[in-house]
Amino acid sequence: MAWTTPRQDPDRCRRRLQLLAELAGARAVRQRSRPQRQRTERLRQLIATRRRVAS
Repeated sequence: MAWTTPRQDPDRCRRRLQLLAELAGARAVRQRSRPQRQRTERLRQLIATRRRVAS
C-alpha cells in the first residue's frame, strides 16, 4: 500500500504560514531588545556592588 499525504486545507495552510510569520517577527523583536535588557541588568549589578562597597 502506497503512502499518500493528504492535501491540506488551503485556509489552514495560510493560517499556519501567518502564525509562523508572526512568531518569527516576535522572535526578532525579542532578540533586538535583549542587548538593552542585558545592559540594564549589568548596570543594576554594578550599582548594587558599589552600594555594598560604599557601606
